[in-house]
Amino acid sequence: MACMTTKRLPPPVWVATPAALRDMAAELIRQPRVAVDTESNSLYAYREQVCLIQFSTPEQDYLLDPLALTDLGLLAPLFADPNIEKVFHAAEYDLLCLKRDFGFKFANLFDTMVAARILGYQAVGLGKLLAQKFGVVVNKRFQKANWGRRPLPADMLNYARFDTHYLLALRDILKAELETKDLWPLAQEDFVLATHVNGRTPRTHCPAWERMGGGRKLNGRQLTVLNELCLAREKLAERLDRPVFKVVSNKILLTLSETMPRTSRDLETGGLTSRQIERFGETLLAAVRRGMQAPLVKWTPSSRPDDAFLMRLDVLRNWRKHTAQAMGVESDIVLPRHFMNTIAERNPRDIRTLREILAKSPWRLTHFGRDIIATLDKVQS
Repeated sequence: MACMTTKRLPPPVWVATPAALRDMAAELIRQPRVAVDTESNSLYAYREQVCLIQFSTPEQDYLLDPLALTDLGLLAPLFADPNIEKVFHAAEYDLLCLKRDFGFKFANLFDTMVAARILGYQAVGLGKLLAQKFGVVVNKRFQKANWGRRPLPADMLNYARFDTHYLLALRDILKAELETKDLWPLAQEDFVLATHVNGRTPRTHCPAWERMGGGRKLNGRQLTVLNELCLAREKLAERLDRPVFKVVSNKILLTLSETMPRTSRDLETGGLTSRQIERFGETLLAAVRRGMQAPLVKWTPSSRPDDAFLMRLDVLRNWRKHTAQAMGVESDIVLPRHFMNTIAERNPRDIRTLREILAKSPWRLTHFGRDIIATLDKVQS
């Protein structure tokens, strides 16, 4: 993020050759902690990829070009080393991308956004925290820039280096606050939980038409047309190397599924531009025709949880909400959703059983265990 400040900084080190990568990796592996961030091109390509990786030590900022390097294996030991702390802000997405593109595994993280949320900060964006702690005014101009372009202009490089430049100092401030409030053990637990990334959710296994909001208003034939339109759009996006939403929007696909256009004029009425009709019109009309003839699609069946589970979940949510309000934090800090769902499902009747569920969060067991059991007891009585 670009920084408007009078502080003079040495230029970042641009890493785009195997030799420069070796030098940087050797320096990073000697550090007790390293700040990390990534920039990707999700708004500009069909298959998103990491286009820039930023690292900072107390002495130097590095900008690594993964598009120029075929093998980043030298960095794998850094990310997996339990003795080197990797400092991110909002690590989840960065970790998903780094694992997807390079197969990295992670140990010993510090996430400054997670730390700020545990501390009850109302504004936890990096720009807000930098302004509050360091008086740094940031410019979000390049937040949605195309990081896949080359060469990257100087102002984009400057923007990128500030995403990590202050992270180590911010980490020290937040850790001290966590320790003062006796929340450091909780933060450590959540940092460990953050290292386990897979990027898969049940919805990602559903076809595109099922994942599209607004589909429930369509009938079976219209949904079948929507399926064919989604498949056609996917092929177009891959061929053009563009995100699917930049080919045709979900809103327009839903409209076309509902109206089932037969002509170019119908496509125009459905919201497509003249350029879209020129480039994709016949492909989309062919998809509509296939959808009008294909066997009807069916929603993926989902098993409805039983009433007892839903009741337990409801009382746990209410308890969590009030506990979070008393602590001055968001509800998921008290009890993350995956813990809450497992507790509601297994319905522990004693601390021993709850201890098995909260094995990776003993802080929560100690501070909330008896309250959780007492909350569940209310459902039984």
